[in-house]
Amino acid sequence: MIVKKLELGPIGTNAFLLWENKGSEAILIDAPPNCGEEISKVLKENDLTLSQIWLTHGHWDHMAGVKEVLSPGIKVIGHLADELMFNNPAVMSTFSIPGIDLQPVEITQWVEDGDQLDLWGRTTYVFHCPGHCPGNVAFYLKSEKICFVGDVIFAGSIGRTDLPGGDFASLEASIRNRIYTLPIDTELAVGHGPNTTVGDEMRENPYVRPL
Repeated sequence: MIVKKLELGPIGTNAFLLWENKGSEAILIDAPPNCGEEISKVLKENDLTLSQIWLTHGHWDHMAGVKEVLSPGIKVIGHLADELMFNNPAVMSTFSIPGIDLQPVEITQWVEDGDQLDLWGRTTYVFHCPGHCPGNVAFYLKSEKICFVGDVIFAGSIGRTDLPGGDFASLEASIRNRIYTLPIDTELAVGHGPNTTVGDEMRENPYVRPL
């Protein structure tokens, strides 16, 4: 499976395109604003058809670009705890960048903690990881040793908890109970900055230490 990481949007948000081979379907994890041109370019170069968009959470920098890549039949996945931001993204105007076009995003499949998604025969586990915001989820592909974590944790850092719906105690629990329990060689595909591993963060992350 191919994982293409793209740093997009005005604050460098990571999006990930997943596919198996040229001429196949593709899945997009997160859709930053102004992502349409770059995503379309990769799809065209590899003769791919976008079939699903998986959103790690409802913050504007991860979902404001959905409208640029959405077409009929594309499934959009998110967690119900972020329904307000998906349905009424204007509530984020106080902490977004002026001029960003915040359009509602229709979620066609709500996921919950413990759900399993099929990714071309590979099982993807859904972990609800609140704390940065109420509805952040991580998508764990055990067979590929990779977990797409959104803004739960970064290389040497963690997601902000000072935005509406943020809570440090919840984020700390999410990291310890969900992220740090994965195999230490699991790659963490993060929402901003370089990818890291579970082992590196357990050893070096100064914000949340393993128990």
